[in-house]
Amino acid sequence: MFLVNEGALVSVCADDSLHLWNLRQKRPAILHSLKFNRERITNCTLPFQSKWLYIGTERGNVHVVNIESFVLSGYVINWNKAIELSRKTHPGPVVHLSDNPIDANKLLIGFETGAVVLWDLTTKMAEQRFNCSQPVRCVSWHHEGKQFIVSHTDGTLTMWNLKNAAKPANIISPHAKVPVKGLKPEPCTPVLKVEWRSVKNGDPFILFSGGLPYDKANSTPSITIMQGKTTTVLEMEHTVIDFLCLCDNPWPSNPQEPYAVVVLLESDLVVVDLTSQGYPCFENPYPMDLHESPVTCVQYYADCPSDLIPHLYSAGANSLNRKKQLYSKKNWPVKGGGWGSGGSSEQEIVITGHADGTIKFWDASRVMLQVLYKLKTAKVFEKKKQARSLDGDEEPFAIQMVKLCQESRLLAVAGASGHVILYRFSRLEVTTELSVLEIAIVYEPEEPDTPEAETPPPPPPTPLKRNTSTVSASSVASAMSAPSLVTQTTSGGATAGSGPASGNQVTSTSSGDGIRDNVPNLKVKGGAHKRSSGFQADLCCQLVWVDGEAPSTITAVEINSCYGLLAFGTVSGLVIVDYLQKTCLLNMGTPDLYGSADPYTRTPRSPKKSKPQGLGDIVEQYMADPERCKSPTSSSGEQQNGVCVSPTSSNNARKQGRNNHDPAQLKRSKSQGSRKLISCKAQSVCSESGNGGPGEDRSEGSFTRSRSSSMSSLEKEAREGVQCLTFAESYTRKTESVTSPCVWVGTTLGSVLVIVINLPPPGEQRYTQPVIVTPSGTILRLKGSTLLMEFLDCNGSLITPPHEPWKDINRETKDVREKRPPLLQRSRMSPSSSTEIADRQFVIISSEKEAKVISLPSQTCAYRVKVAESSYVVRADVISLHNSVCLACYVANGHIMAFSLPSFRVLLDHDYLPLTDLRIGRTFQFSSHGKGVYQASPTELQRITICSEASENLHDMLGDLFLPVNTPEAPTKGFFRGLFGGGGSQLDRENLFGESSGRPSRSIARHIPGTGGLEGVKANSSSAAGELYKARIALHERGEKLSELEERTAQMMANAENFSTGSHQLMQKYKDKKWYQF
Repeated sequence: MFLVNEGALVSVCADDSLHLWNLRQKRPAILHSLKFNRERITNCTLPFQSKWLYIGTERGNVHVVNIESFVLSGYVINWNKAIELSRKTHPGPVVHLSDNPIDANKLLIGFETGAVVLWDLTTKMAEQRFNCSQPVRCVSWHHEGKQFIVSHTDGTLTMWNLKNAAKPANIISPHAKVPVKGLKPEPCTPVLKVEWRSVKNGDPFILFSGGLPYDKANSTPSITIMQGKTTTVLEMEHTVIDFLCLCDNPWPSNPQEPYAVVVLLESDLVVVDLTSQGYPCFENPYPMDLHESPVTCVQYYADCPSDLIPHLYSAGANSLNRKKQLYSKKNWPVKGGGWGSGGSSEQEIVITGHADGTIKFWDASRVMLQVLYKLKTAKVFEKKKQARSLDGDEEPFAIQMVKLCQESRLLAVAGASGHVILYRFSRLEVTTELSVLEIAIVYEPEEPDTPEAETPPPPPPTPLKRNTSTVSASSVASAMSAPSLVTQTTSGGATAGSGPASGNQVTSTSSGDGIRDNVPNLKVKGGAHKRSSGFQADLCCQLVWVDGEAPSTITAVEINSCYGLLAFGTVSGLVIVDYLQKTCLLNMGTPDLYGSADPYTRTPRSPKKSKPQGLGDIVEQYMADPERCKSPTSSSGEQQNGVCVSPTSSNNARKQGRNNHDPAQLKRSKSQGSRKLISCKAQSVCSESGNGGPGEDRSEGSFTRSRSSSMSSLEKEAREGVQCLTFAESYTRKTESVTSPCVWVGTTLGSVLVIVINLPPPGEQRYTQPVIVTPSGTILRLKGSTLLMEFLDCNGSLITPPHEPWKDINRETKDVREKRPPLLQRSRMSPSSSTEIADRQFVIISSEKEAKVISLPSQTCAYRVKVAESSYVVRADVISLHNSVCLACYVANGHIMAFSLPSFRVLLDHDYLPLTDLRIGRTFQFSSHGKGVYQASPTELQRITICSEASENLHDMLGDLFLPVNTPEAPTKGFFRGLFGGGGSQLDRENLFGESSGRPSRSIARHIPGTGGLEGVKANSSSAAGELYKARIALHERGEKLSELEERTAQMMANAENFSTGSHQLMQKYKDKKWYQF
C-alpha cells in the first residue's frame, strides 16, 4: 500500500511482518518494521491522507497501527463484539476493511463466512450488520457512502443499502447461465476482487476478476467490466493476481472518474484504457515478457556496432506496428519517478533464447531492457503434436546456443533437436527456399586409457585409422522432387547425392518396430516461403538418427563470415559446413580428429566387421572425381553435395571399393544399447557409465562436467565431446612461418586440436572450388574441460577473428557477386638454417582447472596459472578493460577472478555468488569493458561489472522512485448538507487511537527499527560519522520541504495574480454603469 504523494510504501509479508519503506531516496530502505506474533495478517487498509493503518487478522480481530511511529495502538475491535450476540460460530478471518467515503467514523468490516459489519469507531459498537448467504471475498463502496457491493465465492455480486440491512438490494450473476424459473443460477468461480467506480456524466463502472463458469475458468483468466447494460470480458494470457483502477480524483467521496485499470498477471503487467472504445490496452514501454517462455540461453554483447541496434529496431518495428494498431492511442498512464542521469555509452545487446524456439534481442544500453526484435525459429519446421527434443522434453524447438557475428550480421542458432540454423540479416522482404543439410556422425565408442605423459610429442599427421563418421546432405529442391536418399560411407568425410556415382544409397526410413534411422528429429518445411525483413533463414543443418539412436547434443557453435564456414561440436564429434556452397566439409567423431597422434590408448569394446577407411582414402577418391565436390548451387540439373578434405602424408595405396561400407554393419559397443545419457544444457558433457562403472551426476540440480585433476578418470569417459570452437588466422604447426586459416577445437577431456582450412581464391572461384580441411596434428593439453581459446599478438593485443562487413545480399543482383576482401596480412619470413622462427602470437587456453599462454609457432608454454584447486571454473572470457585485455573467470565456489594477460597476474579475486543453481552457470558470461550478465531467476537478468569506474557511477544511473505532485483539493461540504446533517461527523483519529486508547499488548506485535532513515541512524549512530549522516538526512528533508514550500508559494502568487486580473477586468466592465443598470 502506497502512502499517496508521500513517498512511502507499506508491505505485508508472508511471515506476518509489516515494513515501511522510504521511496524518497534512490535506494529504497526500510524505516520501520512490525512483526505480529500471535495473529496472522489477512487484510490491511490505509485511508487516504490518514496516518492510521487498519489491520485485520485471521482470528477476526482488527488492530490499528500508527504509520509515523509504526507503533501498535491500544484500540482493538474484537470479533465477538462485532458479530451478533445470537451468533454461535466464529465469523472467520477478516477479508475486508474500509472507511465509509462520507463518514470516516464508520468502518466496514467483512468476514469470510459472510458477515459484514458497519462499526462505529467513536461509540465502539456495531451500528449495522449484514448477513450474506455466501462467503465474502471483497467489498467496495459507492462514492456516496450509502451503498456497497460484495463479491462472493459462487460468482455472484450483491448490492446492499445502508437503509435496509435485512436483505440485499440486488443480486447479480454476471456470467451464470439463465436458469429456468424457480431454479438457482449455476455456480461460477469466486469473484476474487470487485471495484465500484463512479463517473460524473455516465453510468458507474463495476470491475471484477473471476466469476466465470467452471468450464471456462481454467482456460480463460479474465477481467470483467460492467457499465450500464454493457458487460465486457477481457481475456488475459496469464492468471490474474490483482488489479487496480487508476482514477483522476483520489478523494473517495467524489466521483472517482476512472480512466485505466492496471492488471497484474502471473507473467505480465497489462494496463487497459477505460476511456476508449473497445477498452484497448496501453503499449507497455517496460519489458514484462522476458519469461513469456522460459529462458534457456543468454548471449551478451557489450560493444556493438553503432548501426546494429537501429537496424534491429527497424526490423522489429514492422511486426510491432501491426500490434500498435490494437493499442490505445494514449500515452502510458503511469508517470511516477524519473530516469537517472547515468547510462552506458556503449551499444549493448542481450540475446535470450527461449523454450518455445523464439529468440529476443534486447537493447541493454540503458538501465531498462527494451525489446528490439523477435525471431521465431519454429517457423522453419513443420509442427507435430508429439514432437520432442533429443532428451525427451516437450520443447523440441528450445534454443540451446546462439552465436552472432556482429559485423556481418550472421546468426547461428543451435536447437534442442540437434539442428543448427544459419540466419542472414536483410532489410528487405524476400521469398526464398531454405537449404537443408542432413548430417550423421557415426563412430565406434572406444574406452580411453590413461596416457603416460600429459603432453605427448605430436608426430606428423598420418592417415586416420578409426574414422567411421557419416554424413548425408540434401537440399530442399531434391527433397521436394525425389525421396530422401542418403549416401553413407565409413569415412571421415562423406557425400550425399543422387545418381549411380553416389555409391551406396540408403533410404531414410523409420522401421515398423519404431527404430528411426537416417531421419532428423524435426522436418523442415519445403518449398519457397516468404521471409520478412530481419534475420532470414539461409541454411539448416540437422543431425539425423542412426539405428534408433538419437543425435548428439550440440555443445559449441562458431561462424566465420570471412571464410564462409560454420562449425558446431557435439558431445561426440565435430561438423564443419561451407554455408556458401551448402556442403558439409567434415563430420567426425572426436577421437577420429587425433589420427595416430591420439594421446589415449583406446581399446575397442567390440570387434569391427570391416576395416574402416582412412581420411587419405577419401581425399584421393574425391580429388580424382572433382564433379562430386561441387556445390549444389553450381548445377541446376542435379543435386551434387560433397565433402572436401585434404590428403595426409600417407602414400599407401587406396582402394575404391572401401567406399561401399554400409553403416548398418558398423559394430558398436555392447553397452550402447542400454546406456542412459542425461544431457546438461549448459555446455555440459554427456557421460556414459559403461561396464557397470560409476558415472557422473548430470542432473538439473548440479552443474558438473569433466572436472578431474588427473587423467585417471578418463577410463570413466565413454565419449569425448567438443566443448569450444574458435576460427583464427594462426600458426598450425611448429615449423610454420606463415599464418593460415584454421579452426581450434577444445574438447571435454582438455585437448586442443587444430584443423587447417585451405580456401579457394576469392571471387567466383570461392563458390565453385571446394574448401579443403585437414587436421594439422597439433595437440595441446590441459587439465579439465576446455572452456576458452583466444589469440594475442606479440604486443599483447587481442586478435579478433577475420570477418566481412555486412552486406544486404538481397539488394545485390544475382549475376554480380562482390569479391570477398582479402584475408588478414600474413607475416612472412625466410629463416635460414642458423636462425630460429621468432614467436609472433600467443594463444590463451583456459580449462576448468587451469589456464595457459602458449607461444606460437613454437608451441611452448610461456605462462601457466591454476585457477581452481578444489573447485572448477564455470565460465572464462578474455575481455577488454581500460585499453588492455584480461582473463575473467567465474568459479563454482562463487569467486570472480581476473588475471592480466599474458603474465596471469591476479587483478581481482572477489567472493561473489556460489554456483547453487544450474541456471546461473548456463547463462553466466563476461563481455567488453568488464561487464557481465547472468540469469538470476526465471524472471530476472542480473548485470554486473568488475570495472571500478563503472561501479563508482552506479549511483548516478539509479533513477528517482518518487516525484511529488499537487494533491487535488478536498471536496467542500455543501451548505445545506452541513446545515441538515447530510454528511458524516468529523473524526479525531489522534484522540481516538492515540495514547488515550491505552497501551497495546506487547505479545501481539513487536516493533523493529529500520536502517533506512533517522530511526535507524539514531539506533546505530554512536560516532561523529553517524551524527554527520543524521544531519545530512535532516538537511535533505528540510531542503525537500523548502522546495515544496517554494512551489506552493509560486502557485499562490500565480493564483493571486489571476484573481487580480479578473477583478480588474470586472471593474472595467461595470465602472461606467449606474446602479439600476446592473
